[in-house]
Amino acid sequence: MYVHAILAAKASNRRGASVVTISPDSTVSDAAATLARHNIGAVVVTTPENRVAGIFSERDFVRLLAKAGAAALTAPVAGAMTRVVVTCTADDSIDAVMAKMTRGRFRHVPVIGADGRLAGLVSIGDVVKFHVEEIEHEASALRDYISH
Repeated sequence: MYVHAILAAKASNRRGASVVTISPDSTVSDAAATLARHNIGAVVVTTPENRVAGIFSERDFVRLLAKAGAAALTAPVAGAMTRVVVTCTADDSIDAVMAKMTRGRFRHVPVIGADGRLAGLVSIGDVVKFHVEEIEHEASALRDYISH
C-alpha cells in the first residue's frame, strides 16, 4: 500500500481531504485556536507558495508554554514550530511512512507533491487504519480460500 491510497480515501470521504495550514507570522494563540477549532493535533505551517515551512503540534505548544508562559501566546508561530519536518510523497509506501513516524516519535507527516508543494497530510491514525484494513482483507481472503 502507498500513501496515494490514503489520500484517495480521504478525498472520497471528504473528511480530512484538505490540510489545515497556518502562516509563519500567525501567533501561537492563533495556532492553538486553529488546533482546537479543527480538533486536530498539528497544523502545517506554510509559505504563501504552499510550501512547508514547519509544523506546529500540541507538543510544540505545551513545551513553549512551559518554557515561556502566557507571554508565548503572542509570539509568532515561526519561532515555536518544528522547523525540520519529515515529509513523504504519495508514492512512498505506508510501511516506510510508519517507520519514519516510529523512529521520529511524531504523528503527522506532510505529503509533498512533485512540485514541492503541500499535497496532503498523513496521520498515524490514517496509517494504522490502512494497516488494519489490509490485515482484515488478507484474513478474509485466507478464510475464503480455506473454505472453498
